[in-house]
Amino acid sequence: MSSQHLSKFFSADIGIDLGTANSLVFVREHGIVLAEPSVVAIRSSTRDVIAVGSEAKSMLGRTPGSIQAIRPMKDGVIADFDVTEEMLRYFIQKAMRSVSWRRRLLHPTVLVAVPSGITEVENRAVKDSAKRAGAGDVVLVEEPMAAAVGVGLPVAEPVGSMVVDIGGGTTEVAVISLSGIESAKSVRVGGDELDDAIMAHLKRVYNLLIGELAAEEIKIKIGSAYPVFDDREMDVKGLDSNGHIPKTVRVSAGEIRTALQAPVTTIIETVRSTLEHCKPDLAADLIDRGIMLAGGGALLNGLDKLLSEETDLPVFVADDPLRAVSRGTGIMLQDIDAMKV
Repeated sequence: MSSQHLSKFFSADIGIDLGTANSLVFVREHGIVLAEPSVVAIRSSTRDVIAVGSEAKSMLGRTPGSIQAIRPMKDGVIADFDVTEEMLRYFIQKAMRSVSWRRRLLHPTVLVAVPSGITEVENRAVKDSAKRAGAGDVVLVEEPMAAAVGVGLPVAEPVGSMVVDIGGGTTEVAVISLSGIESAKSVRVGGDELDDAIMAHLKRVYNLLIGELAAEEIKIKIGSAYPVFDDREMDVKGLDSNGHIPKTVRVSAGEIRTALQAPVTTIIETVRSTLEHCKPDLAADLIDRGIMLAGGGALLNGLDKLLSEETDLPVFVADDPLRAVSRGTGIMLQDIDAMKV
């Protein structure tokens, strides 16, 4: 048996959607084995890791001074190298526990999805962190390509396909044909900016301070990009910024939609700009094929309706859009050897 075949026998290929908000891990022959928030809790004095993922996210905004719950990824790239490395190590080791003991003997080949707009320095940072976290070979793939593959678009055919992948830190827009990205835009606006807009609105209008988890809950429950249910309301609890005492206010879906207008408009303009730079023949394909939305941001109520209205194109939301990129990395792992060349 050749050394290449031995490597395949004793190791496992892993695909990682290393997101600003959530990270998902795909192991070849096992599927998606891990989906957890990209959050790490560390001890402030020593920077020792206390918790990673869901356990760490539950600590956001609730830790004592001796503990920090942080998100080491910002705008789709590494903001804290040491903590990201620890997070990657945790995810890789946890994923490897799902495979047979034979495949734990060698360092796994890791395919990591990254934003299309990151720099060479940021690319190198991702590769170095993955290697130090226990990876063998590290291959990077652009997120919009992985998302397009994951939602089943015919990326290898001579026809235009458009995907809009809205993650926690970035929105990736791409027109793809013949396994290549013909036109693409990456903007560092995503789910985090939507949450920030909600927090800013509550502080400005009600003098109410809330945390990331509360803002995310509001976004999920009554957030929208289009007037689909503006009359819905919900109670929001937080801290009065003047009196510094607990306070509850009632907010409507309509006002939250207005609060989200700026980041949503940025996403819409990014899509329009990508279309403007698209080749005419590929743009013509989109009249019938439309636009596919992926990523957690695709779940924002009414975003598909607004985007369709603004572009005069049909817009579809992928099935299980949160897992589109990770599913794509899993499919692309089948051709991992070709991608290394």
